[in-house]
Amino acid sequence: MISTAIRVARVGSAAELAAAALMTLGYPGLMLAALVPSVPAFAAAAAVTYLADLYLHRKGSYLISLLGKVRAGLSMRFLLRELLLILLLARLGLSQEPVFYAAIACFTIFFGLQAPHGALVTLIGNRRQMPVVTRNVDLVSRLPIPDAPPRRLLSRAGVKMLHLDLAAVVGLLVCALADLDLAGFVGVGVTLGLGVLYVVALAPYLRAKRIPPKADKVLKTVSAWLREYRPETVLYFSGSADSAYQVNMWLETMEQLDSRPLIILRERYILEKMAPTTVPVICVPGGVHLMNMDLSMVRVTLYPANVGKNIHMLRVPTMKHVFIGHGDSDKLASVNPFSKVYDEVWTAGRAGRDRYAIADVGIRDEDIVEVGRPQLAPIKPGQGAPKDRIPTILYAPTWEGWDDNPGNTSLLLAGENIVKKLVAAEPPVRVLYKPHPFTGTRSAKAGAAHRRITALIKKAAAERAADSRFTADPAAQAKAKAELTRLKARLDALSLAFDEKADEAVTSRDGLVDMRKHEEAARLRAEWNDAYWRSFPSFQHRVITGSEPRLYDCFNASEAMVSDISSVVSDFIASGKPYAVTDSAELGVEEFKRQNTAVRAAVILSNSAAELDQLLDAVRDPAADPLAEDRKELKEYLLGPDKPTSIEQFNTAVADLALKAEARNVGQASRGALAVDGTELAEAEDVTTA
Repeated sequence: MISTAIRVARVGSAAELAAAALMTLGYPGLMLAALVPSVPAFAAAAAVTYLADLYLHRKGSYLISLLGKVRAGLSMRFLLRELLLILLLARLGLSQEPVFYAAIACFTIFFGLQAPHGALVTLIGNRRQMPVVTRNVDLVSRLPIPDAPPRRLLSRAGVKMLHLDLAAVVGLLVCALADLDLAGFVGVGVTLGLGVLYVVALAPYLRAKRIPPKADKVLKTVSAWLREYRPETVLYFSGSADSAYQVNMWLETMEQLDSRPLIILRERYILEKMAPTTVPVICVPGGVHLMNMDLSMVRVTLYPANVGKNIHMLRVPTMKHVFIGHGDSDKLASVNPFSKVYDEVWTAGRAGRDRYAIADVGIRDEDIVEVGRPQLAPIKPGQGAPKDRIPTILYAPTWEGWDDNPGNTSLLLAGENIVKKLVAAEPPVRVLYKPHPFTGTRSAKAGAAHRRITALIKKAAAERAADSRFTADPAAQAKAKAELTRLKARLDALSLAFDEKADEAVTSRDGLVDMRKHEEAARLRAEWNDAYWRSFPSFQHRVITGSEPRLYDCFNASEAMVSDISSVVSDFIASGKPYAVTDSAELGVEEFKRQNTAVRAAVILSNSAAELDQLLDAVRDPAADPLAEDRKELKEYLLGPDKPTSIEQFNTAVADLALKAEARNVGQASRGALAVDGTELAEAEDVTTA
């Protein structure tokens, strides 16, 4: 019942649900205490409402925004509590006392201060917002950007301002309980004094020298930087907050380009979630600002996603436009007809080219270029069955998708069967469960299946820990955990990622990457990953969520994988290890393989997962693996040859297309010159004739 209530209320935990219930019940309690009247009961109910409200705000609970939508927002809740306090004073017979009028005046003036306070906070925020936000772009010497106001003034400013009434509320309650008017007057004075001081403290930050330059000057400065830097290859991205991973997967590739790279983003929240990089980044939320930006030196633009805002860049004819996608799979998204708008479509291997031919969506074969997948370089090839531990099987299902197609994910129909068979396998194996980050975001059933699978794995892990057949090394694990803590502290101290709550003008000004820190962070992350796998027994089942360890790290820690139709399968094929894919839509083995190239060398699972033994047999005895040669051939078909390396193929494709763009631009300039010369010649002939 509690889990159902949590889901319906859209809160993150039972604690949030309890806080919401206490806050909701607190206000009827305040009214009852005021009517009785009872000062102690009112004080207790007021404390509950204050604390519950504050807890929900700190947790960023959805209920807070929901209350605002039903006209029970934060200001209304504070005002209601203060009015009930006035009622309590009246019921106690204090309505003719000076302290009663002081309380009314206090709360009236206090709420009057909310308007200038809110206006100042809003104006400061708006005026400090940059039309263009940058990273790794040197603006310090070009653009005078003043320091931001202290964060304590602007962070959660409305909540802080309203909580200043606490002094008056406490003072008036003490006055009512102890018949001490002085306490009431002191509380009233403190609340009003602090409120006025807060407003006064904000006012100086609206002065011209405290705010960044105006938009036209910022844009002019960024354009001047672009003319000096002369970017040649752009990664252009727009998307939802949850899609930041689609640009993050290309950052290392952009860092390895032979040409000068630049990343252009369209949403601030993507910039906030983007991983650290050494590549210059410009976030341009406004379409008009982007269209007026000087990008005449760019020759190739790469697009990881098909979104509407791509049109703002596609309109520029002096560059060539390429769809590179954010994964290689047999999903319909991999053959989107929208791809016709690009000059070229780059795929990993021959399979991508064939997909477009079969789909017949208007993509010409000569516009498709095979470049491999540079992101797959960290994936290590399989080494056969491990000799010093039991094999590890990774279960990495994809999410439920935007519709209820049963083939989208194995979670709903097969997930629990897969996990039950794996944890009960003999000889034993270890299970790693790493779900897609979108799991459960659209479908409550998928979310429930994920929670059941998580519970199954945790239960199996506890049972294995108590099994005498498995022995751990507590000392080594404790050492590894201590190492993890140390490495995390060092990584946090490097502060490569920008604080999403930080002032964007300051982060643009100071957003130059420290190469030494960047390289050190890469080394520390590798050490952290190594320590992570040593921090628990090699036989222990594990649920892995979050960004670390990464999916590819899980690939390298596993001997086989079970997954669904998604780019995860194509990526795992780079390892050459055995894998299984679930036919959740029950198409049948032959039809499933016909429709999905990436499963042609896979063990095909039904929803009962009865075929899992075939996968486990291949893991335990690689010599008897019937699909090994098929996987080798499929790897080249899907991902291209190993030589030259993918990054070499990618750089060659960029250089070739840049030459085409340059040839087009030279041709246009020549035709323009000929047209001008022809006009001048005609005019000269007219003059001669006259």
